[in-house]
Amino acid sequence: MRSEDLLPLQERTADRPETLSEIAGGGFRMIGGRNRGVDGFQKSTGKAIYTDDIVLPGMLHAKILRSTEPHARIQSIDASAALALEGVHDVITGRDIPTAYGIIPWTPDEHALAVEKVRFVGDAVACVAAVDEDTANAALDLIEVEYEALPYYLDPEKALTLEAAETPIHAPRKPGGNGNILKRVQLEFGPVDEKMSEADVVVEGEYYFHGTTHAPIEPHCAIARLNQDGLLVVWSATQVPHYLHREIARVLGLDVAKVRVVQPAVGGAFGGKSEPFDLEFCVALLALRTGRPVKILYTREEVFYSHRGRHPMKMKYRVGASENGRILAVDAETILDGGAYASFGLVTTYYSGQLLTAPYEIESYRFDSTRVYTNKAPCGPKRGHGSVQPRFAFEISLDKVAERLQMDPIEFRRGVFMGTGRTVNEFRVQSNGFLECLEAVEKASGWKEKYGKMPYGRGLGVAGSCYISGTNYPIYPNPMPQAAVQVQVERSGRVTVLHGASEIGQGSDSTMAYIACEELGVPLDYVRVFSADTDLVPVDLGAYSSRETIMVGNACLMACRRVGDLVGGSVAAEWEVEPSRVRLAGGWAFDVKDTERRMPIAAAFQLAEAEHGTLGAVGHYNTPKEGVHGDYRGGTIGASPAYSFTAHVADVEVDPDTGFVDVRTIWVAHDCGRALNPVLVEGQIEGSAYMGHAEAVLEEQEYMVGEHEGGLHNAPSLLDYRIPTSMDCPEFVPFIVESNDPEGPYGAKEAGEGPLHPSLPAIANAIYDAIGIRIDSLPFTPPRVWQAIRDAEAVKMAEEVA
Repeated sequence: MRSEDLLPLQERTADRPETLSEIAGGGFRMIGGRNRGVDGFQKSTGKAIYTDDIVLPGMLHAKILRSTEPHARIQSIDASAALALEGVHDVITGRDIPTAYGIIPWTPDEHALAVEKVRFVGDAVACVAAVDEDTANAALDLIEVEYEALPYYLDPEKALTLEAAETPIHAPRKPGGNGNILKRVQLEFGPVDEKMSEADVVVEGEYYFHGTTHAPIEPHCAIARLNQDGLLVVWSATQVPHYLHREIARVLGLDVAKVRVVQPAVGGAFGGKSEPFDLEFCVALLALRTGRPVKILYTREEVFYSHRGRHPMKMKYRVGASENGRILAVDAETILDGGAYASFGLVTTYYSGQLLTAPYEIESYRFDSTRVYTNKAPCGPKRGHGSVQPRFAFEISLDKVAERLQMDPIEFRRGVFMGTGRTVNEFRVQSNGFLECLEAVEKASGWKEKYGKMPYGRGLGVAGSCYISGTNYPIYPNPMPQAAVQVQVERSGRVTVLHGASEIGQGSDSTMAYIACEELGVPLDYVRVFSADTDLVPVDLGAYSSRETIMVGNACLMACRRVGDLVGGSVAAEWEVEPSRVRLAGGWAFDVKDTERRMPIAAAFQLAEAEHGTLGAVGHYNTPKEGVHGDYRGGTIGASPAYSFTAHVADVEVDPDTGFVDVRTIWVAHDCGRALNPVLVEGQIEGSAYMGHAEAVLEEQEYMVGEHEGGLHNAPSLLDYRIPTSMDCPEFVPFIVESNDPEGPYGAKEAGEGPLHPSLPAIANAIYDAIGIRIDSLPFTPPRVWQAIRDAEAVKMAEEVA
C-alpha cells in the first residue's frame, strides 16, 4: 500500500512543514507547554456532570440517622414508625450490614451503620430510603434509639489514662493492651543520645497542631442501581474507585466482578474522599433490597462530621547541633488525636516521623509517635498527609537553632542540605532541587535586604520541606502493577487513553492527554481520555499520596511508546530508513534527517494498521523495590519512587494592638522534577500554599466540651468554619524548579501536596521576625497572638521590676 493512497488527517491540525526542522532538532512538542486542561471547558461552562447531577428513573433518596451521643452502647433501635410512613421504602441498621471495613486492611474497625455502639457524635446508626429527601428526613425523626451513655474522651492524653482504658473506645487489639491506642511507632536511626550530648546547642520545644478539615465545594454523594443482569453499579464522588470497588464487594458479600464503580466529575477532595464512607455501602445495600436506584447526598454538616481531616498533634522536639551548623540529633515525641476510627491512621503514625528526614543531613534521629482514639470525628489524610504537622514543629526548631548559632536561617539550611543519596532513615533520594528552591525565594523576597531589618510588626520567615511522589507499596500487599493504561489508536488520527486515575481537579486526565500528544504526534483535541470506571479502564489505586503523575504517567508513557514504535516502524519501512529517523510530532510523521519527507499522522496510523492490525497497547508501572528503603520494620512506609522539595518565604504584618496577622506575600519555589504543564504546576503550588496559609491563620476543627454538648462540632458549616476568601489571601508567587528525576515520566515528580508544608512554619518564623515572640501553637488567630504579646510584655515588665 502506498502512503499517498491513505486518508490524511485534516491538515489544519498539523504544524507547518517549515517548523518540523525545529522539532527534529530535539526537545518537546507538548510537554512543558502552557496547555489547556482537557476538562476545562466542561467545568468552566457548568457542563461537567457531578454525582448529584445524575437522576435515574424511579430513584429513591436516602438519609442517614446519626448519633447524638459521643460514646454509647446501642440498647435498641425501633424503626417501625418510620417504616409505616407513606413514601418510605426501607430502613436498614447495623444488623443488616455487620461486616467491618477500613481502608487499611490491618485495621478494619468501622461499620457502615453502628453495630453495638456509637463512638462519636455523627456516627451512622440507621438509614432510610424514601421517595424524596423530605420524606426520608421525616422518617429519621420517627426512629427511636435507646442509648446507654459511656464515658467519652475528647483529649488524646486523657484517653491514654488507666481510667479511660477501663471503658475503651475500641476493644484492645492485644490482650492487656489499651483499646484507645491504634498504633505506636518507635524508631531510632543512629546514636541519638550520644550525638545529643555532643551538641553545642540543644533546642527543645513543645508544638501543637490544632486539626483542620478539607472543605471541598462538593459534598460526598453516591448513587447505586441494580441492573437487570445483576450488576450493581455505584456512582460516587470518591477519589479511590478501585478500593471502593473492592470494599463494597467484600462488605456486601458480592462477587467483585458483579460490582461496577464509576467516578463522575469530582468537585474537590484533598484527601477527604480517599476511603469508603457509610453512604456508599448504604446506597448499595438499599438498591439491592428495594430494586430501585438510591441516592445519598451529604449535607454540609455531614461532611464536617465524616471529616477524615488533618490530625491534631502534640509534639515535643529536641534538636542538637554543632557550633559549625551540623544537625547532630533530632528527638521527637508525638501524640496524634485520631478521632473515633482508624482510617489511614496506621500510615499517619509512621508518616509523622518517617517523612521528616529530608532535605537536610541529619546525623541521628529518633521518633516516638502514638495515634490515640478519641470520641470525635475520625481523622485521616489531608493534602500533605501526616507530615505537615511535624514539619511545622521541625522548621521552627531549625530557626531556633540558627538563632542560637547566630546564623542566617537560609544559610543554616544551605549548610545542612543533604543533596542526593540516603536519608538518615535510609530512603533513597535521586534528585533534589532544594538549593535552587532556597535561592529562588531568597532572591525574590529580598531576604538579604529585609530579614531582621524591617520595622516592628513586619517580618520574613523561611521554611523548607520534602514530600513523596506516591507510596512505594500499595495499601493491600500484592505484586501486581500499581497503575495501568490502555491506549487505542484509530485510523482517523484519534487517540483514546483509558486509565484508572481519579481526576479530582489536579489534572491527571490532562496529563495523560499531554503524554499521548507528545509521543504520538496528534493535536490535543484529537485525544479522548476516559478514567475511573472499573468496568472500562485498567486498575489504578487512586488519587492519594501524589502518586498519579509518576505512576499513571509512566504507564501511559509505556503504552504510547509501544504504539509509537509500531507506527514509526511501519513508516520507516515505507521510506526505507531506520526507525530511529522517524518522529511523530505536530500532526506529522517525518524524517528527522530530511523534514521534507513527511506524511500526515493519520496516514502513518493507517500505514501501521495495515501492517499490524488494529493499533493499541497497554502500559503499566510498578515501583522499584531494590535499594529504595531500609530493611527494618516500617521501612517501607514513607518510601517513594521520588521526592519533591519546596522552600517558602512568607512576609507578614502583625498588628500588636489586635493580634491580627496579615500574611502579605508567600514566595513558593517547588522542585517538581519537570513541569509537564507549568500552568497546572503553578496552580497546584498556589493551591497548596493557600491551604497552608488558611491552616496557619484561620481554620480550626473544634468540638464542644460541655456536659450536654460534648463532642458536638463547633462550626459545621462554611459560614462558621473559617476559610479564606479571595479577599483574605496573600499574594502567592510561584517558582518552578526542575531537577529531572530518573524515576518520573520525562523526569516529573509530584506538585500537588509538597508545596503546602512550609507555609505554616514560614508564617510562624515570620511572626517571630516581626514581633520577637515565638508562638508554637496553631492557629495564629488574633486572640492567641494578642495574648502572646501581652504575656511577653508582662514578663518583660516583671524582669524590669526585679
